[in-house]
Amino acid sequence: MPSANIDPAELKGRKLGRVLTKMGKVSREQVHEALEVQKTRKVPIGQLLVELGYCTQKDVSAALAGQAGMAYLDLTGMDIPEAVRNTIPSENAQAYQVIPIEYNPNSKRLKIAMKSADNFRAVDDLRLLMGFNVEAVVADPAAVDALLQKYYGKKESVVDVVSALATDQKFKQLEGRGDSIDLDAVMEAASDNQVVKLINLVLLQAIKDRASDIHFEPFEDEFKMRYRIDGVLYEMVPPPKHLGPAITSRVKVMANLDIAERRLPQDGRIELTVGGNPVDLRIAVLPTMHGESVVMRVLDRSNVELSLDRLGLRADDLERVRGLIRKPNGIVIVTGPTGSGKTTTLYAALAELNDIETKILTAEDPVEYDIDGLCQCQVNEDVGLTFAKCLRSFLRQDPDIILVGEIRDLETAQIAVQASLTGHLVLSTLHTNDAPSSIIRLLDLGMENFLLTATIEGIIAQRLVRTICPRCKEEYQPSEEELMELALRPEDTRGRKFFRGRGCDNCNKSGYRGRMAIFEILQMDDDLREMVMKEASTNVIRKHARERGMRLLRETGLMGIYEGQTTIDEVVRETIAED
Repeated sequence: MPSANIDPAELKGRKLGRVLTKMGKVSREQVHEALEVQKTRKVPIGQLLVELGYCTQKDVSAALAGQAGMAYLDLTGMDIPEAVRNTIPSENAQAYQVIPIEYNPNSKRLKIAMKSADNFRAVDDLRLLMGFNVEAVVADPAAVDALLQKYYGKKESVVDVVSALATDQKFKQLEGRGDSIDLDAVMEAASDNQVVKLINLVLLQAIKDRASDIHFEPFEDEFKMRYRIDGVLYEMVPPPKHLGPAITSRVKVMANLDIAERRLPQDGRIELTVGGNPVDLRIAVLPTMHGESVVMRVLDRSNVELSLDRLGLRADDLERVRGLIRKPNGIVIVTGPTGSGKTTTLYAALAELNDIETKILTAEDPVEYDIDGLCQCQVNEDVGLTFAKCLRSFLRQDPDIILVGEIRDLETAQIAVQASLTGHLVLSTLHTNDAPSSIIRLLDLGMENFLLTATIEGIIAQRLVRTICPRCKEEYQPSEEELMELALRPEDTRGRKFFRGRGCDNCNKSGYRGRMAIFEILQMDDDLREMVMKEASTNVIRKHARERGMRLLRETGLMGIYEGQTTIDEVVRETIAED
């Protein structure tokens, strides 16, 4: 480690590969090998060296510290005195993701350990807000997390806060008031510390469990809190129904929405930093018969892998997709239902195409992730800024690549076609069940078939299926009924192995942990274009595409089953059998 045998000042400002070499962790040849790999994969050099097995993540953390001119500290077995721990309140330690190591009360010198040398905010805030003379060192992120949990772990749970709120008499005034509820009473309830704490705990729990959505739902006799993990909804402990207005109003306050407006839908956004990571929440408020239903879409930027290599594409499919997005012009469409990962696939494609020589413009509703190098435009239909209007302006901005968040109507489709005909590559999404039916959908919108044949280069259909939890994965023999769901006979699967998750604490007893994408990729060729001109049916187009090597969604899912990545139930749930 640089703090042990090399002066960090000697390493400051040097390239990471050079720092690791100087520390004796890797050789020059290994660094050159990683640099060669980096030419084809836009991945940090440190990550590549770890993947190649030439050094550990701790070595990279130590090198990054040295590169920033900071010392690296091994926290293994460290015991921090209570007097030192008390210098930073629990909330600040959790918010800044730092651990106090040493403290001198006379000079107010505080030594802290943090996960990354880039955490300038923590150092500056502790200096300015608390008056410390801060000395920062870098430590292994896992070790910092362990000490945060040990010394600053939150003792209160959602259940505890809900129980306290249920017995609090001041919220009883909200019970059964309906539309006649007093605005001042709602404002006071939304600002209550216990309500604020409940919302914070729900958010922390949801983000910790990798939830994609949080639902607050009013019903006639109850108020439910649910969150969606890997596409499946799970219920949290429900608060008393009369707390519904306070909870929804608190969310609306956080999103800068109008809490007095309870008759119309509202949309908003909340930006947070949780555990040192930026998290965006998209808020959708919907008036229902029994109150306002609120859904928070969690966009955790730290969990998003914007790389085509990490989408789960098979080698031949990856080559097809790269071929499609490297076309000089034309339209490439990604299709699937809501929540199937279409946007992530498009962002991954743009991340690969994003370089200093390429002008990329996007029209999105909403802009989900802010990406350096992209000019991103937020559609706002309330003021008349539609996809079609954005596209018209885009063509005067001299772009190379255009992303249209969704083709919703004929006008948007026509301008996308015009853009591709004038030498632009257009990427977009569509809501259809599979790749071949996207052509029929575009024709239904009113597009002329000769324009489709001239512009469509490829259509990528995708779904997300849950993957088996690695900790409780077990082999089993599926029943004949299960095999019949996939139109398989026992003799078709002879010699094949099938797996499922038994259920453990790691996967909340579900047997699944995480999701993977399955794809169906249709590439246009001359024969397909001829079929479109003759208005061939979806089945005819599908049959031809399969003869040319297209794998159906179910066939791709079946390969995932055979490889032990997912289960029969998941593939059956997300795909349909085609004749």
